[in-house]
Amino acid sequence: MEKTNIRAYSQQALTDILVQLGEKAFRAKQIWQWLWQKGVTRFDDMTNLSKGTRELLATHFILQTATLTHKQESSDGTTKLGFTLPDGNLIETVLIPGRDKATVCVSSQVGCKLKCSFCATGGLGFTRNLLPEEIYDQVVAVKRLAEERGMPLSNIVFMGMGEPLLNYENVLAAIEKITAEDGLAMSPYRLTLSTSGIIEGIKRLADDNVRFNLAISLHSAVNTTRDKIMPINKAYPLPKLAEAIKYFVDKTGTRPTFEYLLLKNVNDSLEDAKALAVFCRQFPVKINIIEYNEVDNAPYHHSPDANRDQFVRYLESKNIVVNVRRSKGKDIDAACGQLANKNSL
Repeated sequence: MEKTNIRAYSQQALTDILVQLGEKAFRAKQIWQWLWQKGVTRFDDMTNLSKGTRELLATHFILQTATLTHKQESSDGTTKLGFTLPDGNLIETVLIPGRDKATVCVSSQVGCKLKCSFCATGGLGFTRNLLPEEIYDQVVAVKRLAEERGMPLSNIVFMGMGEPLLNYENVLAAIEKITAEDGLAMSPYRLTLSTSGIIEGIKRLADDNVRFNLAISLHSAVNTTRDKIMPINKAYPLPKLAEAIKYFVDKTGTRPTFEYLLLKNVNDSLEDAKALAVFCRQFPVKINIIEYNEVDNAPYHHSPDANRDQFVRYLESKNIVVNVRRSKGKDIDAACGQLANKNSL
């Protein structure tokens, strides 16, 4: 009999299989807790199961995990974690420390197919989608590391490698495990999914009435500029993106966030700020201004502080909520847009 991945089953399906194998039905709940609450990586770690039950599990199932294989710590405390997947592929995840809590930046794909010109991950190309357990494992590993440092894991952001809405089913299955009471029981309101603007995915989130936060990687409110830096804009231009955002806001009542990466002489002028302010009139929104982090082979530069300050002042004069996000982890290529598996090269 070929072994199957035990984490691919629902609790009910696992119950049915165990009963067929001669186990008591309640064992499934115990095993489920080990898998999704405690995040064990070996059947032998399921210590409230008999040796016979653990041997039965090892005979019929495999417990596939994303294995932490390297770790780099920045001078500011940011830590980049590299995972080797069961098929040998590599992904990266980032622990971002706050004053007394931590955030994890999670990857959803091996590589990315969108080829945003400012992003190192886009240069890798696309290999495959991550499975729900491979996403979940990133959160568990960072949660443990943060707790070792005396910081609870407070927030989860899907802003790592890949486009989450091009891996919709697996991402939402992982979120269900992370937020469920019989999972990690983290609040969905502490979770943010970031997309470059997959319109069908945004509308599907609205129809599914998700409770987590949505961020849009906008980076320009000028179609011609966004075309150049984000090729996806040619398929999903700003007017269509705006329609999808309105649909999401109307159905969920949730105010999205726009991520806006300032690039010198590309999208950081006063005229760019004016275009962004006009675009934002269509829905309630807040804006995160992001500092550009240098990426190999990308033709962009950090926007001068004077440009950033002028940009922010103009938006604030239009009563738009603006936050300037300071980059962390730049010295280990862990900042926004820098994840590219350099440790594997």
